[in-house]
Amino acid sequence: MPIPGNLLTTAMASALSLDVPFWPQLPNYSYYEDMYVQAAEHFPGILLDVEKRTLRFSLEKFIAEVEETLARFDDPSYFDISETYSAVYHRFLALALADRPAIRGQLEGPISFGFNITDENDRPILFDDTVRPFMLEFMARRINVQLDRLRAVNANAFMFVDEPGLQFLFSALSGYGDIKAKGDMDEFFAMIDRPRGIHLCGNPDWDFLLGLDLDVLSMDLYTNREIFAAYGPSIRRFLDRGGVIVWGIVPTGFEAFAKEDIPSLTAQLEGVWEILGKKEIDRDFLLSRSMLSPATCCLVNPDRDKTVDRAFGVVKEMSLRLREKYRLA
Repeated sequence: MPIPGNLLTTAMASALSLDVPFWPQLPNYSYYEDMYVQAAEHFPGILLDVEKRTLRFSLEKFIAEVEETLARFDDPSYFDISETYSAVYHRFLALALADRPAIRGQLEGPISFGFNITDENDRPILFDDTVRPFMLEFMARRINVQLDRLRAVNANAFMFVDEPGLQFLFSALSGYGDIKAKGDMDEFFAMIDRPRGIHLCGNPDWDFLLGLDLDVLSMDLYTNREIFAAYGPSIRRFLDRGGVIVWGIVPTGFEAFAKEDIPSLTAQLEGVWEILGKKEIDRDFLLSRSMLSPATCCLVNPDRDKTVDRAFGVVKEMSLRLREKYRLA
């Protein structure tokens, strides 16, 4: 398993200073850098207006373009992220990162993409039985192509599938229940090369999420620690299958960050580990399958990027202190 544990650090925004670096998505720099826009590149039927910063879908346009897209399904370059859609990604690929424990990439997942991209009738394309199966395979190919590019830079590369929409899966909209969602997500992950995982900042159905065939789960523990700690059996099964948990414990929002310090955040994190220990999850094994990160990918604060930079520093310092305390290599 190339995904490291032992409380090494990674995150969801932008950093080369952490143990496992990644390329950032910077929508404030360009609308092309928006995570939904990046995922939409070459997707048939997309109506993108960069100046108005809108992203929509036309079924008529989809029907007209899908045959051309299918003809390019065996062309990896067609599914990669172009320099227009992310200059940062291509700059990242040019860096010397072979000596890092791992590196990571990301792409928006099909549930969130399908919820947020709507057709002429404001209906999410996730509910279109014609578009949805195509979308699953399209996104899987895009993830696999990016993973191959990253592996050329570092053999231990892995991918996050960003899925904020999973927290709305069973409550916000009707017509797409848990049985259908489970089948689609199982099909989707079966098409994705390992190692692969999910990142989200919200509060989904954790039994559902931990039951998917993931190698790594990145989540906002700071906000959801009491809820997440209640899912001991599912967490244990996930770890026993070889899963890695990225504990997002350091808040990046200005107000939340100002209320905390390293001792308070450490106490919150270790409190969750203590609860899980009482549910027969061995602490040493848990730590061997754990990483640390900021809690969320916060892009806007009153002090611009200062709080985020400080949060990254806290993640690094927490990692150093905890690794020393628990004698982790």
